[in-house]
Formats: sequence, structure tokens, C-alpha cells
Amino acid sequence: MGKPTGFLEWQRLLPKKRGVDDRLGDYKELYRPPTAEAEAEIRKQGGRCMDCGVPFCQQGCPLGNQIPDWNDQIFRGRWRDAHRRLAATNNFPEFTGRLCPAPCEGACVLAINTDPVTIEEVEKQIIERAFAEGWVRPEPPRLRTGKTVAVVGSGPAGLAAAAQLNRAGHTVTVFEAAPRAGGLLRYGIPDFKMEKWVIDRRLALLEAEGVRFRCGVEVGREPTWDHLRASHDAVLIAVGARRGRDLAVPGRDLAGVVMAMDYLTEQNEVVGGERERSALDVRCRHVIVLGGGDTGSDCLGTALRQGAASVQQIELMPAPPAARADDNPWPQWPMVFRTSSSQEEGGEREFALQTTRLSGQDGRLTTLHAVRVEGPPDRPPAHPGELRPVGDELALPCDALLLALGFTGPDATPLVEQLGVALDRRGNVAVDAGYRTSVDGVWAAGDAKRGASLIVWAIAEGREAARSIDEALREAPSWLPGRGVDLPFGGR
Repeated sequence: MGKPTGFLEWQRLLPKKRGVDDRLGDYKELYRPPTAEAEAEIRKQGGRCMDCGVPFCQQGCPLGNQIPDWNDQIFRGRWRDAHRRLAATNNFPEFTGRLCPAPCEGACVLAINTDPVTIEEVEKQIIERAFAEGWVRPEPPRLRTGKTVAVVGSGPAGLAAAAQLNRAGHTVTVFEAAPRAGGLLRYGIPDFKMEKWVIDRRLALLEAEGVRFRCGVEVGREPTWDHLRASHDAVLIAVGARRGRDLAVPGRDLAGVVMAMDYLTEQNEVVGGERERSALDVRCRHVIVLGGGDTGSDCLGTALRQGAASVQQIELMPAPPAARADDNPWPQWPMVFRTSSSQEEGGEREFALQTTRLSGQDGRLTTLHAVRVEGPPDRPPAHPGELRPVGDELALPCDALLLALGFTGPDATPLVEQLGVALDRRGNVAVDAGYRTSVDGVWAAGDAKRGASLIVWAIAEGREAARSIDEALREAPSWLPGRGVDLPFGGR
């Protein structure tokens, strides 16, 4: 694959970011535009791919992307072939190439003792080259089956399923409660990580292929879930898992405590021109972000751009190690200390702090009270229940608290009341191996089914659910023998 000695000759190089002062002045994507030298460099990065025999990167990728193949092809300058190979398993490389944490890179054989191949950046460069060269074109089906499918939710799972089912010839309508399609890709992820023209470009292609979008429609109210089921041959639940985990401490009801997704959504609506200003803007305020994950990092970057007086990001668990621990061997995802692009831009990070209470004045938050915690003396804590407080209580100035504590699942109440869909013990929609729910003709995929997870997992599950739906619809008697269509269900 690539150049046999490439990984010895060339170092891992990532794209250059705009300067911190520059990017804090706007919401544009943080990476500099590619230069004339970028193609030669990205070919070298593809050439670092080893002839490793067993491509563990493919095992690490939920989509089963054929990574060594397209690394080899771009090294040889065969960009169009590389795009064909990439598009065979991934509907939206422009999303994953910007937003995926790249579990494939953690599983790269090079990552055993050195820096892995820059798989995510190679993926992004392939798809952007494909769009620039006009290789990405609408591919409407040659034949319609007469079957109708309702996809509820326009995040990556819903869009991937819609794309696959439409190409199989079914008539697909995507229902979205928000004014615009994209789900959390549009409303939850800041533009400095992915500008929204990237979504609009792909939506235009899907519409040109025949996918129908009905935005501003809240399924469960009008139409109800049971009505939607009665009026379509199949329904896919892809509503995500947006219900945020709350903070159960005294003082939670003080003004100034905000759920992270509400905060991010309002600012994204401002950037997207859907509202003039955010009521949750934190300009000149002392901000604490509770939660050390991606959502917390997005809040940090947004608060810095809004002009917060100070920002602290607090994590309950202790800081992870700088290198893999003994109980975290390759090719598992490396649980190591990382610094996000937002954390590079400013603010302070605190670990092993547990919030005990909030206090304020005249009904408004002024102070977060916390205590240091530590885990077992002989090993890292496996979960928060193993932490114990140590030392005196701390008082941290705070008049804006953003809760980025993760997500607890989908809002499943209408699904249960109107359809009778069964839930699993975590409150997600329960499905079988074919993504079928307990209700005939209804499937579920993505975060609504597995809980909050990665974009790449959502795309993978959307594709697999589409395969299952297509198989069920093809068994119906109205299908004519010998009149099949080209099915797009390659890969996993």
C-alpha cells in the first residue's frame, strides 16, 4: 500500500490552522484553505499507509471504509478511483472528514508505536477534490418501486438511510422538526468546526436525486406517529438522542444555568441568519462549562467567540494519561489526554472537580461550589461512582453555567404513547438485529437506537437500517420479478 518505506520517510502532518486571534474573530472553519503544495503533501500522507497485511483501520471504522485502497490510489494520483472507493461505503465523507474523532486512526498499525496515517484528512481531501472536479453528481434511481418510506430526523443517520433507500427506488420523505434539515450537524455543531454550506451542498444533491424534505414538521403532533405509520410502507425513527443530562444540585433553578445544546443551537441560529441575537449570549460573563467532551469543547469555543470575560471547562473525572495505559491496548481507542481546537484558543481546564451546589443573588447565579475528588489509589477510576471527595469546598465565580454533561437518550414519550414502541433499559428505542422495532413496519437507527454516539456510527446504522427496510419492502407482493434496480448497499 502506498510506498513501502513511506512511513519511515515521511512524518504525519496535519492541515494548518488559522491563527487563534484570527479565528476567534469569526465563526469560519478553523483550517486554512489548501495551497498549491497541498496535493503533493496529501499524497505523501497516503503513501505512509503500510502494507500491514491486516488493515485494522477498517475494523476501527464503523463504516468499514476501505482505507488502504484509497490511500494507495491517491498516492498514485488516481483521485477519481479513490473517490469511487470512498463513496462506496460512506455517504458523507465531507462530514466525517471534518467531524469524526477518527477511531480508524487509533486502530492504525502505525499507532502501535508512532503517529498514525492522517486518514481523516485524506478522506476530506478526496471528497473536496471530487466536488471541485464535478465527480459528485445526482444519481436518481432508474426505476421507482412505488413504495413509500418516512424518515423522521435529518441528522446523519436519517440522511444516510434516505440516500440509500432513494437510490434503491423507494420514494423517501424526510421529516424534520427544525426549520432546516441537518439535525445536530446544523444546530449542534458550531460553524468553526463545519460551515453549513457543506450540509446544504449535500442536501441539494439528495433533493436532485428525489429525496423529499418536509421541515418544520414535528412528528408526534402533526402528523402523529401512528398516522405516519398508516400512510407509509415503512417508517424509520432517526430522531437522535438530544435529551441532555441535567445537574441535580441545590441552586439548579437559578437564572444563568443553561443546557449546552440550547446554548449551541441559539448561536448556530444566529450564525445561520435564523435569529438576530442569542438570548443566551455570554459576552462579558464568567462562564463555567461542565463537561469535558466534544459538546463542552464546542461551548468553550463559542463562549470565547462571544467575548466571555472568562471561561473554565470542568471535568468530573481525573485527567487521562499522556500515553496509553496498560489496560487500554492497541487497537482500542486510545484514552489519552487531548487538547481540542477550542481548548487551544483559551480558557482554563480543570479535572477531578465535583459540583456540590450553586449559589446566587436575587435569583441569579453568582458562584459554583465544588470539591476535589480522587479515585482508587492503585488504578484510574472506572466510573464516577469510584470517586470520593477530598479537601475543602471551593467557590468559583460563575454567572453563566453551561451543562455539557452528555445525553440521556431520545424523547420517546410520543413514540411509546402513539405507536407502542418498546424501549431498552437505557430508554433508547429497542430494535432487533435488523433494526426493526417492536412495531411492524417501523425501524430505528442512530442515536435514537444506540444513545448519543459518533457521526460515523450514525451513518453506518442509517445504511444498515436502509438495507433492512429495502429487504422487507422487496418481499412485498407488488414487486415485479426481473425489474430490480441497482442497489447501493455495498460495504458493511
